[in-house]
Amino acid sequence: MSATPCGLSLVVLRNVPLFSGLEEHELEKLSRVAGRKRAERGASVVRAGDSTDSLYVLISGRAKVTNTDEEGREIILAWLGPGEFFGEMGLIDGSPRSANVVAAEACELLFLDKDSLQRCMQDNFQVAQKLMKILVLRLREADRKIESLALLDVYGRVARLLLDMSEIVDGNRIVKKKMSKQDMAKMIGASREMVSKVMRDLELSGYIRYENDILVIPGVA
Repeated sequence: MSATPCGLSLVVLRNVPLFSGLEEHELEKLSRVAGRKRAERGASVVRAGDSTDSLYVLISGRAKVTNTDEEGREIILAWLGPGEFFGEMGLIDGSPRSANVVAAEACELLFLDKDSLQRCMQDNFQVAQKLMKILVLRLREADRKIESLALLDVYGRVARLLLDMSEIVDGNRIVKKKMSKQDMAKMIGASREMVSKVMRDLELSGYIRYENDILVIPGVA
């Protein structure tokens, strides 16, 4: 038997760190007011400048958070995967969306409206506290990116990006997520050609290698 919409929403909410401290009856209450939507690959989920009315949680698929520079070029600010959420800042200060979120592949999303989330935070201090911690973490990550752009050359920016994307699996540091050279370039403020050159140099120098199409960073724990 397939899960009901409410049942699936409950399962998703249980696995979102922001709501991990809630009691089961509180999660059930949230799941009853949660909505769901799908976005096909390339579709905009939210656009910069839109009014902020909901918090979104990715159930499946991947999405990218983007903006544009003064010349209209796309900049990728972050990648989002299942269980991650977005749209929380505008729910706090009432400002419009500050960035675009685009489905990088077909996505299913759960969303909570502004009033439901604010009631949840008023009734559960731990949710508000966790949200503050998450916002601080994202601010620190933004500071690191600004520092990289200001202080590191393209080699350093590519290396830091690969390390940030990597994870330890069976004692090896690997990069599981597939990302095109173009997308990497949009994340670090460089050209695709320069990123390709740096990746070739890193591979020839032995700093990275590919095993069954998986990027491995040897010698880094």
